[in-house]
Amino acid sequence: MATIQWFPGHMAKALRQIKEQLPLVDIVFELVDARVPYSSQNPEVHRLAGNKPRLLIMTKTDLADPKVVTQWQSFFAKRGQVVLALDSRERQVAKKVTNAAKEILKDQLATEAEKGLKKRAIRAMCVGVPNVGKSTLLNHLVKKNVAQTGNRPGVTTGQQWLRSSAELELLDTPGVLWPKFASQKQGTMLALSGAIKDSLYPKDDVALFALAYLKEERSAELKARYRLSDDDLAQPNPELLLIITQKLGFRDDYDRASERIIFDLRKGKLGLISLEKPADLNAEGINE
Repeated sequence: MATIQWFPGHMAKALRQIKEQLPLVDIVFELVDARVPYSSQNPEVHRLAGNKPRLLIMTKTDLADPKVVTQWQSFFAKRGQVVLALDSRERQVAKKVTNAAKEILKDQLATEAEKGLKKRAIRAMCVGVPNVGKSTLLNHLVKKNVAQTGNRPGVTTGQQWLRSSAELELLDTPGVLWPKFASQKQGTMLALSGAIKDSLYPKDDVALFALAYLKEERSAELKARYRLSDDDLAQPNPELLLIITQKLGFRDDYDRASERIIFDLRKGKLGLISLEKPADLNAEGINE
């Protein structure tokens, strides 16, 4: 399997800008993909933010297994992280995010009130990996299309201030990764979720990873989507990829079939997907 990595110059620049702007904000909203919430946390954001208050927002919950989302909420809560699990399109999203920020900052806001300072909007910086759904969330927070959206990484290219309400102002930042992933599995999951530009990784490797997951967790959906038999599903993953290629009418173009599998998974056409679970961390020797 080829090594997957993506950290172009504009991301290094974006991290420098995040560091420069942090003193201007009260809180950091870190968005993570609910399908890969641990692997989509940026360690550089953690390092730069230091003791700055943070709210972890799990996006794309409409595409993730709800039982696993609940497990991750408990996992993060035990680590002392305040977390919201959101479908960014729901009607109460602005109220939920604002209330969570006010709760985290209640001591700071109370101190300002005691000093007689004029009530002001909370200033929040929004950060996250590429294609995590940051622009979609921001557009719903401000109730208009002020941030460009797209189902691909790298849509947001610069910082901008947005006003959600009299209580909340938001600093949008470009999606950023970090110089080196902790493992090849992490890079593969990020590629599969859409955080890495599709031209930068071998699609067959990522599709084979997806097939291994789907056979284990979503076999019924896999069979139905590609008209597979039990005998087909029993084949090793490389052979299964070739079978699906033929079923799709792509002859021997398994790269095209690989792309179809990846996009079908991202769009929820293969069921509700959670590519990692808290229990996986113990199995991989990661201390919870």
